[in-house]
Amino acid sequence: MDWREKVFKDFTLCVVTDLKAAPDAMLQKIEQAYRGGADIVQLRSKVLPDAVMIRFGLKMRKIATRYRKLFFVNDRIDLALATDADGVHLGQEDMPQKMAIKIVRQAAKRLWIGRSTHTMNQALKAEKEGADYIGFGPVFLTPTKPSANAVGLKLVCEVSDKVRIPCVAIGGIDLQNIQTVIAAGASRVAVVRAVLGAKDPEKAAQFLKKSLKG
Repeated sequence: MDWREKVFKDFTLCVVTDLKAAPDAMLQKIEQAYRGGADIVQLRSKVLPDAVMIRFGLKMRKIATRYRKLFFVNDRIDLALATDADGVHLGQEDMPQKMAIKIVRQAAKRLWIGRSTHTMNQALKAEKEGADYIGFGPVFLTPTKPSANAVGLKLVCEVSDKVRIPCVAIGGIDLQNIQTVIAAGASRVAVVRAVLGAKDPEKAAQFLKKSLKG
């Protein structure tokens, strides 16, 4: 098992960007997140042009490799392959799972594939179709997904018990409610603002990581 396989096997903390621009200051925050304990940082933006995403993603790739951590791209398997990402995270409206798996095989790359899910049926379907992990949420209401209804902690716990692949709780999780999320049965979480919006991303990541380790 190489170090990437080990990191994925044991990961607990994902940090997700929500980029409106691509400043060097954000790269510094991403590096701090890795240094603080983030196992995976995901490049996500709904507005940046592809060329900017690729340039930024290649810089993230270098940082992730330096810290022997994983770098994923959200939504776009083509950008994940272009930036030599370790994985791609797909939403419900993104490429179908079977097609994504086919493209990865044709590219002869090792790429973990995750799927965002919001219901038990979606979670079970993602597992059946070959997802390596699922994101499940939003656990709480979050400005990152303002139109999404919160699924609540009870359903997060039920899904975690049903699926055999890693289940990552996401949505409105922060330093104040992380213990509640863990108490409900979550062992892996993904956050956006809780780390990258913090004054000290490294300390924020350290706090979340320590909480998840128990």
